[in-house]
Amino acid sequence: MSARAILNGEYECRIDDKGRIIFPAKLKKQLSPLAEAKFFINRGFERCLVLYPLDEWKRIQRQLQNLNLYKKDSRKFLRYFNRGATELSLDGQNRLLLPRHLFDYAGIVKDVILCAFNDRIEIWNKATYDEMMVDEPDEFANLAEKIMDDLNQKEFPEDVS
Repeated sequence: MSARAILNGEYECRIDDKGRIIFPAKLKKQLSPLAEAKFFINRGFERCLVLYPLDEWKRIQRQLQNLNLYKKDSRKFLRYFNRGATELSLDGQNRLLLPRHLFDYAGIVKDVILCAFNDRIEIWNKATYDEMMVDEPDEFANLAEKIMDDLNQKEFPEDVS
């Protein structure tokens, strides 16, 4: 089993008239070869879109297969999570054609931010992203205190890379 790619970085992009973005070269280098330059995109939390490399999408879908479909909340979550999910591929010029039916959900018009972390890439309307991040210093410190304290309580296997 190969190691999972860990994505990171923040990239400003512009949507062209056909709904495409040029996928950043630095971000493409972070993708696992198993992704095959293919992705799945769906609606994310807080009104953004989420782009998953194909290998990560498959991994998440395998995890979701363990949900009990006899539970209403599980069915409801799966419907929301997969709502609008669309497979995408990079073209020969490293462009990604974003589905227009998802633009309204995220308020995307022209300028976007790709925010990559862990196994996913969030796609934000730039103005929405900038507005959300305006409270960063104080809020970030409070979040770090809470989240990192919770994280420190857990045991993790040592990194063997």
